[in-house]
Amino acid sequence: MIDASKLIVNSRKSLTSEVPVSSRKIEAEGGCGVLGIACSVPIKGKHLLAPLSQMRNRGNGKGGGIAAVGLLSKQLGVSKKILEEDYIIQIAYLDRSVRLEVEDQFLVPFMEIHKKEKIPTVDDYRQIEGLEIEPPEVWRYFCRVKMHILEDFVRKSKLDIVDVRMVEDEFVFQNSFRLNKKFYSSLGEKKAFVMSHGRNMIVLKLVGYAEQVIKYYKLETLEAHVWIGHHRYPTKGNVWHPGGAHPFIGMDEALVHNGDFANYHSIREYLQQRNIYPLFLTDTEVAALLFDLLNRVYGYPLEYLIEALAPTTERDFEMLPDEKKKIYRMIQAAHMHGSPDGPWFFIVARNDSYKKKFQLLGITDTSMLRPQVFALQEGEVQIGLIASERQVIDATLRSLESEDERFWSFADMYWNARGGSYTDGGAFIFTVQNNGENGHSLVCADKFGTLIETPKNKVHFRLHNPLVLQKNRGLKAQLLGPMQTLVQKQLFNDLKSTIVDMSYEQFWSFCSSLIESAKLQDELKSSNIELLTLLMDRVYDTGSKKRSCILRILEHSLCKIFENTPSVEKAANEKYARVNWQKRNHLTEPMREDANIIVDAERFPPEGENSLASFIVQAYKKGWKSFIVYNLRGQRFCGCGLGPQTQGVTVHIYGNSGDYLASGLDGAEICIHGSAQDQVANIMKSGKLVIYGDVGQTFMYGAKGGEVYVFGNAAGRPLINAVGRPKVVINGTCLDYLAESFMAGDPFNGGGFAILNGIQLDEKGELVELDTPYPGGNIFSLASGGAIYIRDPRKKVGEDQLNGGRFSTMTSKDWDLILPFLKENERLFCISIEDLLTVNGEVLSPETVYRKIEPVAMTELARYDADVG
Repeated sequence: MIDASKLIVNSRKSLTSEVPVSSRKIEAEGGCGVLGIACSVPIKGKHLLAPLSQMRNRGNGKGGGIAAVGLLSKQLGVSKKILEEDYIIQIAYLDRSVRLEVEDQFLVPFMEIHKKEKIPTVDDYRQIEGLEIEPPEVWRYFCRVKMHILEDFVRKSKLDIVDVRMVEDEFVFQNSFRLNKKFYSSLGEKKAFVMSHGRNMIVLKLVGYAEQVIKYYKLETLEAHVWIGHHRYPTKGNVWHPGGAHPFIGMDEALVHNGDFANYHSIREYLQQRNIYPLFLTDTEVAALLFDLLNRVYGYPLEYLIEALAPTTERDFEMLPDEKKKIYRMIQAAHMHGSPDGPWFFIVARNDSYKKKFQLLGITDTSMLRPQVFALQEGEVQIGLIASERQVIDATLRSLESEDERFWSFADMYWNARGGSYTDGGAFIFTVQNNGENGHSLVCADKFGTLIETPKNKVHFRLHNPLVLQKNRGLKAQLLGPMQTLVQKQLFNDLKSTIVDMSYEQFWSFCSSLIESAKLQDELKSSNIELLTLLMDRVYDTGSKKRSCILRILEHSLCKIFENTPSVEKAANEKYARVNWQKRNHLTEPMREDANIIVDAERFPPEGENSLASFIVQAYKKGWKSFIVYNLRGQRFCGCGLGPQTQGVTVHIYGNSGDYLASGLDGAEICIHGSAQDQVANIMKSGKLVIYGDVGQTFMYGAKGGEVYVFGNAAGRPLINAVGRPKVVINGTCLDYLAESFMAGDPFNGGGFAILNGIQLDEKGELVELDTPYPGGNIFSLASGGAIYIRDPRKKVGEDQLNGGRFSTMTSKDWDLILPFLKENERLFCISIEDLLTVNGEVLSPETVYRKIEPVAMTELARYDADVG
């Protein structure tokens, strides 16, 4: 039987003449800013503006772009049938004089053009702040291939056994190639190129930032079910024109990527063997073409497509079921030499028009060398998000919440993918399915098809609705009474059982009373901040209420208390003073020893001389030692630059902190009331860091000391190259490479160690063991000092996960060493030591529950290598 995919590949032989030589300008490697959104209802382009703007420090103004999939026919001025069935060919005219020539050569002879239009823009590109190069004029054509042209193409290419719609896809694909070759790649001066040609999807890009695309082409009100955006330019390729910007297209998909390929040339050769010839000479382009080949030409299901891009290897491969290993071996044998190698993370927006669904995919490389965060929110509508940073996800939700009360500013779930893994496959897919008269729905699944779902039977809270407040007078009386000055943990413990049965309105009323009473005196302000913070940090049963909505109410309440604090120039001798961007130059020395400065971070730049981090240093030099920082929007380096021996300085962080927080910390204490991002506490020397959530990539790289407590999970590569005496407790798990090259001396003589508990708290606040305390390989890989203490009563972590480490006997001396840190962990997160030692309802000895991993001496490793040799 003839393979249809071979016929399609053979039909491309005529494309090979005068293909440009593979010559690429090498650009600096860097971290791009990527964002993807998929929603069960269409959302407007303007909701990408804030998150993309907050990622500007991941771009450089040399290339930005967006793609939108699942559009509205009425907005585009065509019928639903035309939107769903026509190809939307968008051509960028860098030289406007060639438009008629392009149309006469590549559109009019071949296409039935149902509508064409110039995409509207602002009158003058200089109206867009920071846009330095005029973007191209873009024309949009709604087209179908003329029937006699299609019949001739079938005959000449011998494609008679291929589905006629797939043949039409291929004709459009090849026609765009020929257009790009003539008017773009074969010329010294670029004149025109195809931005996109898929069905029910568009791509626009320019030399600038992604949010400038939205503003310049007036996309603020354009609605789509799926959006992706990208900052920066290809790390390798021609970058002085919009053709070099992301996204890149295959057929009905658009792809953006953060990272760089080490094997661009081998992938290009792999494609050329299949008569596919990249014209833009960038690694992102070959990724899009590779995706299209595997998807449209070979017809691979997504699982096999992802396996071809990011092969499962080593221990993860051995953990797969036998039948899956058999299939994966065949995929790898056929495609390994075409798999991207190096640090990369893909976000793909696609229209699966044959199955009538839109999809958003996030795929990470097998080594997880680029940051990525996924999120899901489910209520009256469902939305999935993928981004370089969590703060970008929350910025998107905040923007949506400001206009549509069906959204709120916290996702129900946030997580990371573990690349090339047996656990999730390193990829997640958000699918928007058309349910006819019932509208659309969104589901999320991993590479293997396992559904990702939030707790059911929960209702969400419409924050902006007029409320009929049901006052709980008993609680209010207690708050305003003389008992208010007692430690708030006692009141918190009393409240936990009450919150289960509270309605949202009652909880809102309760928090409102805290806001009001905080205005009365400093003692009430202090205790109310403490109580609301406990309610935010701890996990407890919220009944039918969503925890994410409870967090939204608590965040709102804390911000109100902070905002009600007198501004610094009016605070005089009060305990609390507030400062924001506008008042930053009004800051004076504190008037009392216990003074607290509350910093509204919202408008501070993410980095640089005027950044939030620099302001905190300036305030510290003026004598301020107690900081409350709120409304963070991804600002980086918070807590850096304070200098040595800063014991007594405390910084409480509320909001979305950015990368490199607490790096170089030497004595101060920082509490993050939420999750942290990447490169946190790098080269930390001393002090204390508490994270009431998860932490991102390369956490504590090269750290020299300090105490760190993480309530949730760490992403990849925590504690790499750490030395000296860091002491770390991670209650969740780590994706991979935990404490690689750890060099922290002897734990019994002041050296460092890490405790990995491998647990989580469920929605009721009860301790639950993870499927495995550590899913990856290379735990304590090539370490030469220190130790790892891992809670593993079921012995799920095996010798095959070690690389230069070994299990050793857990003794009472080891338990005495780590017990004080587990006690502090209990105080901070309410994770009791008794619960940690309880297995199947029975309290066991520490030596039975915890296992110790210690380094293997270099002499033993050398002896082993010699024996193997």
